Amino acid sequence: MKNIYIILIILAVVLIGFVGWKLGSPLFLDKVVNEEIIGTDSNPEMIILQGSFIDADASHKTSGTAKIVVIDEKEYLSFEDFETTNGPDLYVYLSKDTQASDFVNLGKLKGNIGNQNYEIPQGTNLESYNNVIIWCRAFSVL
Repeated sequence: MKNIYIILIILAVVLIGFVGWKLGSPLFLDKVVNEEIIGTDSNPEMIILQGSFIDADASHKTSGTAKIVVIDEKEYLSFEDFETTNGPDLYVYLSKDTQASDFVNLGKLKGNIGNQNYEIPQGTNLESYNNVIIWCRAFSVL
């Protein structure tokens, strides 16, 4: 009977360690992406909207430029000089607010550092979805 308790304790420690590493390690590890920048300043007619990222709070910092560009009648969200605090389960949303109560999911964040591009679904009303947010689904945090 004593051996069963030891095995259960070992399994619990391994499971807690795995979950802790999965949720906590992104805070210490960076993923760098360097896609070709689309919608450059040398071709400004492609850029239809542009803005800068701001920090969500003292713990969740983000910087860089977000641009909406049109190429061959398709709209893209382009991040330039982008950097954000890493975390688990990060997604890129076009949102009506900063609480992700109404949003368009552009997909999983490719990396927490570097230039990257996301295709915007056809028919998305950019006047309604006027915020670009990096959202942690695991913790519902901006």
